[in-house]
Parts: sequence; structure tokens; C-alpha cells
Amino acid sequence: MKRVFFAVLITLLTASLALAAGPKSYQVTGPVLEMTNDVITVQKGKEKWQIGRDKDTKVKGDLKVGSKVTIEYIMKATAVEVKAEAKKK
Repeated sequence: MKRVFFAVLITLLTASLALAAGPKSYQVTGPVLEMTNDVITVQKGKEKWQIGRDKDTKVKGDLKVGSKVTIEYIMKATAVEVKAEAKKK
């Protein structure tokens, strides 16, 4: 009986951790073109990527314009607007 209880407990813990994982993280690498307290602009190929930052952003090393960096980020919704469905004819 204890083994069944333990197996169920482990299954529930594993499932709860999987659901709490959060959004997938991504990364971009390139030289820093510009920096402010709110945004870091990185050159990736021919594109300029602007990545937001705040007081909780962790920085390892001396971050300055010209430094080659790898930035890890997540995509996060800031607003959602639901459109009404079109009426069928």
C-alpha cells in the first residue's frame, strides 16, 4: 500500500512540475549596438534585435557597446485583444 501511495505521489509531483515550467526560452548572440536601462540592441546578421531588460535581468561580465553577448529571453504577452467572430452569411 505504501508503494502505491509513493508512486502516486511521485507521479503528481512530476506532473505539477511539468505544468509549472513556464514559457520556452530562446537566445540571440551578437555584438551590442546600443544599451539603455530598458533595452539592449544586438546585431544578428543583418538584423537589429531589441531585447527588453529590467532590474531583474542578470548580467555576467562587463556589458558595454561592442561586447559580444548571448542574451537568453522568453516571449511574454503584454496584452491580448480578442476579436469578435465574423457573422456567417
